[in-house]
Amino acid sequence: MTGVVRALTARDLPALVALEEACFTGDRMSRRSFQRLLKSPNALFVGVVGEVEGEEEGPLAGYALVLVRTGTLLARLYSLAVAPAFRGRGLGRVLLDAAEARARTFGAAAMRLEVRPDNAGAIALYRARGYRDFAIYQKYYEDLSDALRMSKSLLGALRDIDSKVPLYHQTLPFSCGAACLMMAMHALDASQPMDQTQEIRLWREATTIFMTSGHGGCGPHGLALAAHRRGFRAEVYVSETGPLFVESVRDPRKREVLRLVHEEFEGDCHRAGVPVIPRALSVADVTTVVAQGGVPIVLVSQYRLLREKAPHWVVVSAVDDHCIYVNDPDVDLSEETSSSLECLRLPIPRRDFESMARFGRSRLRASVVLYPADPPEP
Repeated sequence: MTGVVRALTARDLPALVALEEACFTGDRMSRRSFQRLLKSPNALFVGVVGEVEGEEEGPLAGYALVLVRTGTLLARLYSLAVAPAFRGRGLGRVLLDAAEARARTFGAAAMRLEVRPDNAGAIALYRARGYRDFAIYQKYYEDLSDALRMSKSLLGALRDIDSKVPLYHQTLPFSCGAACLMMAMHALDASQPMDQTQEIRLWREATTIFMTSGHGGCGPHGLALAAHRRGFRAEVYVSETGPLFVESVRDPRKREVLRLVHEEFEGDCHRAGVPVIPRALSVADVTTVVAQGGVPIVLVSQYRLLREKAPHWVVVSAVDDHCIYVNDPDVDLSEETSSSLECLRLPIPRRDFESMARFGRSRLRASVVLYPADPPEP
């Protein structure tokens, strides 16, 4: 039997389910998940299908599934499986190469994956194909075993990125700003806590009270003041004056609350000596800030990431000549295919970052920059 590599479609669903059951005793993808992903434009399936003499097409010998994230250059190898009867023939390498090729056609510049630390064969394959270890995901699998995280540049242009900025998942729909502030503060001072108590405390200090139809998120002035109270140097960059996010609130009484909160934050910044710089933080500024040891927190529109028109905070974890890398606190871990791997050091092309870092009809741009506290004068 010879094999042919091709994209998999909905007609391959029964074969995919059967192959999954033959290859895995735990952490299996469900039939419903396969159905959903086969329809998703962000899920790329490739398979090796047997060619048997006298038959139109033989059995599915293996498959690989790549997930790509809109608005970024990141791809994730979610699954790679070879049927037991076809192992030892190099099909894992064939599938991996095909998966990388599909990811490149989508524009991905980096591939990440998770693998069990005791899966020596898979780890050897990945390392032989240029993947490097970069983290451990504790208690990732169904049996609570850890996962080894690996990464590879697909274009040869991106270097391995090292960053001290950790990842924290927001636990509330409206606490992305607080989660980003925790990440930034912890990167500058590892003694700073990263837990839900701190998340809620920071949100209470920085919230705008109202936004759209629910609880308010965090404003840049409030985030900077919360950092200042904890001993960090903070700067606010904002492209417009007056209350922010007003266009997302229709009720005039709520708009008045937004105005009062904004004016109080502005006054508190002035009294605390927190600079409020009336312009946007550019990509060049971000590069300079990171080079100087600062950590930028940037307001973006979720439309380019999730196709949702909502303001969202991310924290810049690294930069290079090609990309701005961000940690995104928003991931739905209830989704079977979701992983924090998707949200850590997301590579955003520099040319796209500035268009992403604005929100609403007014194209609001807002950022908070944190630095370590100034050393005491002698």
